Amino acid sequence: MNKEMTRVVGAAAAGLVLTTSGLAATAAAGATRTGLSGPAGSLPVFGSLNSVAATSATNAWAVGSVGADADNALILHWNGKAWKRSPAPIPAGVSRLNGVAATSARNAWAVGFDVILHWNGKAWKRTPAPELSGGARLSSVAATSARSAWAVGSTNTRTGTRSLVLHWNGRTWRPVASPSPAPVVALTGVAATSAGNAWAVGSADGNNSFKSLILHWNGRTWKQVPSPSGASGTEAVAARSSSSAWAVGQINFGGILILRWNGKTWKRVPAANPAAGSELTGVAATSATNAWAAGTLDGGSGLILRWNGKTWKRGPSAIPGILLGVAATSARNAWVVGHTQPGRNVFKIFIMHWNGTAWKNLTP
Repeated sequence: MNKEMTRVVGAAAAGLVLTTSGLAATAAAGATRTGLSGPAGSLPVFGSLNSVAATSATNAWAVGSVGADADNALILHWNGKAWKRSPAPIPAGVSRLNGVAATSARNAWAVGFDVILHWNGKAWKRTPAPELSGGARLSSVAATSARSAWAVGSTNTRTGTRSLVLHWNGRTWRPVASPSPAPVVALTGVAATSAGNAWAVGSADGNNSFKSLILHWNGRTWKQVPSPSGASGTEAVAARSSSSAWAVGQINFGGILILRWNGKTWKRVPAANPAAGSELTGVAATSATNAWAAGTLDGGSGLILRWNGKTWKRGPSAIPGILLGVAATSARNAWVVGHTQPGRNVFKIFIMHWNGTAWKNLTP
């Protein structure tokens, strides 16, 4: 596993679980010492974007962190013409944001280590979740409607770090029992297509044995589903139906991992492996012939792969940013976000857009 994955395990063993995106935000500490972010509406330069979600060509959200301590929540909105900063109802230094999901222009969710925010079409508002007290951390969120959403992460217990799954029923967030097959468990990605189909992925670490963890919601319970051998960690998941889903991460001893669900089992899908230290941290799919995966090459540059229905092919080379999140609404509209590191302890947000023909850098 690469150095970031190793730090995830070490932090988890100490009782603090960080996702890869969370680690990026932590690494961004001190990023804005060279230039603090501006007021709401203006687009900050310094910081990190950890996740992105889109519902159309004119509606997308990206979340992350900004500030001298990397704990100031950052929310950006795409209106079809430009990215603009949206006010986050979180005091400075309280929480960064790790995940975002949206179903319409009036319904979106953002989660941080200890916070859940909801967009009602006019403003972001904080939503109570008592389970987030006492060391709980949220890494990812997914939604299918205004009445159904999932948030996943981890929570500390006396015996270790267990998986945490919360469900939104249209009124409140409530915990749902989920498997924790090892002393240290971290869920880092979640996807859902209906009330009876959802996936959560992450990793389980027991006795220095770091393995992929995949959980499935069948409408009644969360159950563990076997992962292919060699999968050391699944970071993100995307689903289109009960018989079609993708999961990405890293394999044992380094290298990218791509898994495909065919309705019965998860199977590894071959892809050109750029380097042993490379890793995928985001995945999105819009059809059987269009999916994207994003991550980081060994050495720190960005990696984009595209599924054309038959094979995964690498996108543009020499991407300067470390990519942490990807979203797509069609074969002509996709986003990747992350950060660049132009200097020591200096991190800048990074945004690229796919227009159906090429990737365009929209970084401020």
